[in-house]
Amino acid sequence: MKVLYLGTGAAEGVPALFCNCAYCKKLRARIAAGERTKELRTRMQVLIDGELSVDFPPDAFFHAAQAGVDFSALRYLLVTHSHMDHFYAHDFVLHGYKYAHDMAAPKLDIYANEEACAVFAECTRREMKAEVASTVRLHRTGAFEEIASGGWKAYSFPAHHSSKEPLLWLVERDDKRVLHLTDTGRLPEESVAFLRSLGKRADLVTLDCTFLWDESDPSARHMNLKEAAHTVERLTRAGVCDERTVKVITHFSHNSAPSEEAVRRAEREYGFVAAYDGLELTI
Repeated sequence: MKVLYLGTGAAEGVPALFCNCAYCKKLRARIAAGERTKELRTRMQVLIDGELSVDFPPDAFFHAAQAGVDFSALRYLLVTHSHMDHFYAHDFVLHGYKYAHDMAAPKLDIYANEEACAVFAECTRREMKAEVASTVRLHRTGAFEEIASGGWKAYSFPAHHSSKEPLLWLVERDDKRVLHLTDTGRLPEESVAFLRSLGKRADLVTLDCTFLWDESDPSARHMNLKEAAHTVERLTRAGVCDERTVKVITHFSHNSAPSEEAVRRAEREYGFVAAYDGLELTI
């Protein structure tokens, strides 16, 4: 199973879209001078085996161009929640008709919670042509559900992020499993219990690390390094992770100055893999 991290930034991107803090100004100047750096981070998206995506941000066009991926081959989209940086539904008005020829997979199944389904309807209402609408199948999905299609299985469970959403996902294919944990703070007990009940060990876990080295409250809607490590400990006790599980941190905010030095230090001290845009892992 190939796991490609197309975007690894928080909602505002890195450098942040409208920000002139010292970190963003310096990074923007380096990029403008032609420097290639892993500190440039677009919004969060993970592509698995080229046909299943977790989330679809406004940077998806850039992801396709930059990484050379073929989104016409995308068959399944698992949406965590309706926030713009994770689900930019406007783009799906282009999924067919004269906008897209010779698509590798002409039908796309989107699995999303009620709020994200409402956002999809709102964003596509004005421009969605009937010829395109027939190529996108929207499935309203709740927590603690199992989805099975085309050799894939996915299990949904709640995060600690907002009152209604998001959904987090355990994705499985050919006895390989990816556990996706963004956006969330400390996992609800019911989610850990659900994962324990499945009896499935994750080969890779993607961990929210928005705050990186900054201090954060356990009740926050995102995690820092300490909370990510605490999450791994809880999942290990539940039998979901072990020493063979690859632990990846991602979803970094500019507010935490995620420099290459800062994330390399996190790798050394916590044993995590720090994701960057374009990182591909095979499990």
